[in-house]
Amino acid sequence: MSSPKPPKKTHSVVPGQTVTLEQVAAHAGVSPSTVSRILNGTAVVSPTKKAAVEAAIQELGFRPNPVARGLAGGRTMSIGVVTQIISSPFYGEALLGIEEQLEQAGYVPLIVSGHWRDVDERKALQTLLARRVDGLIVFAGRLSAADLLQEAAGLPLVVMGRQVQGPQAFSFSFDNRKGARLATEHLLAQGHRRIAFVMGDPVHDDAADRYQGYLDALAAAGLAADPALLTQGDYTEGGGLLAITHLLARGQSFSAVFSCNDQMAIGAAHGLRRHGLRVPDDVSLVGFDDVVLARYAMPPLTTVRQSMLDMGHQAAKAVLDQLAGRPPQVQLPAPELVVRDSTRRLAR
Repeated sequence: MSSPKPPKKTHSVVPGQTVTLEQVAAHAGVSPSTVSRILNGTAVVSPTKKAAVEAAIQELGFRPNPVARGLAGGRTMSIGVVTQIISSPFYGEALLGIEEQLEQAGYVPLIVSGHWRDVDERKALQTLLARRVDGLIVFAGRLSAADLLQEAAGLPLVVMGRQVQGPQAFSFSFDNRKGARLATEHLLAQGHRRIAFVMGDPVHDDAADRYQGYLDALAAAGLAADPALLTQGDYTEGGGLLAITHLLARGQSFSAVFSCNDQMAIGAAHGLRRHGLRVPDDVSLVGFDDVVLARYAMPPLTTVRQSMLDMGHQAAKAVLDQLAGRPPQVQLPAPELVVRDSTRRLAR
């Protein structure tokens, strides 16, 4: 007759005592190195072991020490992020996506704004490098590719919204040209022929691509772009208001407006109302990006969806892949037209 198995040893923790990684390992029945790899997101273990470690962390109230982990692995467990205008809802969604993805791997983002000025962007990069971040994510930006690569100092670098090639650099961008073509084609399909275009800030690569998509759709419909229907914006609500005001001051007739982003479209809608024009009864309006505000505009805005939350997730995954020695892989959804209440078919 076999002797009964001894009861499983438990590892109690004195209230107020700091729980160590070794205690978590003993409680879960694994090695400390396995716990460390699971926390860093680099472990290849069975689901049973991973669940045991996660349960031990929960039961013991273990809080990983990012400083200690960084010293042990030669890392600070932080990723530098250079955004441009931190108050923008466009960038805000992407930053949330980055934060969510990094948190799962035990990293934290350090966020600094570049303000679309090369001197500020350079300062932001230098500030992050001084804090010994493990990698960098940069939103578009003004610095040349050569300057950006030089400032990155060989760290893993992910650039969103423009193409940058170099050692340890990975870049990706949304198909802005196709998205703009979809927006313009929608207005053409509604019978509109006099379609005004609120251009984005020319320092943005995506502004040029969206303008080209607008031209592509007009050309495919056998229409030439009318320079009198083009007006310059700056990607802000105030810029959209000024752009539509300048357009109306020219006395040109138009039945629809395609704005290079949602924020300018919302400003343009306000400007149209100021001049007694209703959306969409008098003027149809289309934006680009599908930021949260677009869904709650009055009327809700027809727009082209690009999920900045998902792009943030993808950017963070890419830099984590680089840190793990894997080639980054990004899969972005294709542009999608979201039809809401700001457009209507012209009466024949």
